[in-house]
Amino acid sequence: MSRQLQRPRRAGELGSVFWTSVGVAAVFVAWAALFTKNLNRVTASSLNWVTSSFGWSYLVVTLGILIFLVFLAFSPMGSLRLGKDTDRPEFSTPAWLAMLLGAVMGIGLVSYGVAEPISHLATPPHDLAEPNTHEAAVRALQYSYFDWGLHAWAVFAVFGLAIAYSTYRKGRRPLVSQLFTPFLGERVNGPIGKAIDILAVFATLFGTATSLGLGALQINNGMGRLFGVPVNSVAQVLIIAAITAVFTLSAVTGINKGIKVLSYTSSALSIAMFVFMVIAGPTVFLINLYVESIGVWAGDFFRMSLQGTAFGGLEWMQLWTYFMLAWWVSWGAFVGIFLARISRGRTIRGFVMGVLLVPSLAFFTWFAVFGGSAIHVDLFQGGDIAEQTAADFGNAFFATLEHFPLSGVTSVMAVLLAVIFFVTSADSNTYVLGSMTSNGSLAPRRSVLVLWGVLTGVTAVALMLAGGLSALQNTVIVTSLPFLFIIACLAVSFWRELASDRRHGAQPVTERDEIPDPKEKADAAR
Repeated sequence: MSRQLQRPRRAGELGSVFWTSVGVAAVFVAWAALFTKNLNRVTASSLNWVTSSFGWSYLVVTLGILIFLVFLAFSPMGSLRLGKDTDRPEFSTPAWLAMLLGAVMGIGLVSYGVAEPISHLATPPHDLAEPNTHEAAVRALQYSYFDWGLHAWAVFAVFGLAIAYSTYRKGRRPLVSQLFTPFLGERVNGPIGKAIDILAVFATLFGTATSLGLGALQINNGMGRLFGVPVNSVAQVLIIAAITAVFTLSAVTGINKGIKVLSYTSSALSIAMFVFMVIAGPTVFLINLYVESIGVWAGDFFRMSLQGTAFGGLEWMQLWTYFMLAWWVSWGAFVGIFLARISRGRTIRGFVMGVLLVPSLAFFTWFAVFGGSAIHVDLFQGGDIAEQTAADFGNAFFATLEHFPLSGVTSVMAVLLAVIFFVTSADSNTYVLGSMTSNGSLAPRRSVLVLWGVLTGVTAVALMLAGGLSALQNTVIVTSLPFLFIIACLAVSFWRELASDRRHGAQPVTERDEIPDPKEKADAAR
């Protein structure tokens, strides 16, 4: 009987992970739709309990993973390849880095690129400065860097490393449960492994739903300013419905070329907007603020990493640090699978350094330019961007653009960016959800993809109607806690496997052997 329970299912076969995940997701959506007040009451009380009792664990686990990755990169095991020793990277380093930047840059650039720094300017973190002062401006960017930098990418990197090593070097299926083989052995194919995969599905589902909700807020605000579209829940539901139809169709039909075109378009638009703001904005001020805020961030890094709520500040941490860390945890499986797909043949050292440093610096620079421009407007030009942001989070980016030339053009570009990021990230997430509930299949059934596309959209709508941004934030924090424990165990399991392989003769190779393959397969670049 035990052998039958632990028999690995074939890739693509639907089993208890699929049916349980779909069933519980459907129950949650029904709960949100029919008993909204009860949902809000339960999630709010759960949020307070989770953050007051276990908020410290988000800080400790993510910092621990970051330290582990840096140690791993500079250890002898940093030379091991994600694959066979004879494998070489499929993509050139510039192409690989470009895909890294596209992994989760997405909606966060538009949603938080201005909103977070300008919010911190008006309400400095942990009362470290007086509001609307020079010191508050520096602290605003410092904490924005913390929320969008190394800790987030450490979560993604440990997933990507473990999945790539397990899949390409060990030949296992690309499932989160398979990463625990060093601990569980064949039991990963039994109830324990299935429970791990179900938790991974739910973390990914709610992380994606939160992104969809944020995307709808941004698109609605942009269209409201440009075309007079009402900014309300009805418009946001219609936006989510329309975008859900698009990304579900994309996931089902596999329109790789279309997604590639959208990805290239978003990259071009992002670069164009960035260059425009550097030129049109207060360039010298931005450079000085960037340099100073980077210095303060680096000097305070470990204090920020471990600053909890022993002396108050729980509400602020729920809105920012705890929410952000929980969001990254919920995206860990999706981004990890994506990173694994594009990183076969790279060394552990090259992977860690690239994933931790390049996207973090890209986020820092974007926040410094757009957030710094908004800060300059409010501090020196009598602007009210912070007030507009407090009234509606989705106002921040567009309110900033209105203070610079060609605001109509740049606002249209920002709406297009939000739409494209919306479609491409949700399309990829639908594929990952389909794969995780199809026993790691690289080609999930169309019906499965359609179902997860619809469930993702419906979940986002249910949460938006239940309480808007606060409901999205509360749900992400509460549902990510079990998965945080899984990530901590995953890191230990990965280290155990690396150490075992090294003891039993896995030989590292030298960095000079890492010669990029000049031929890039176009179908893997989406």
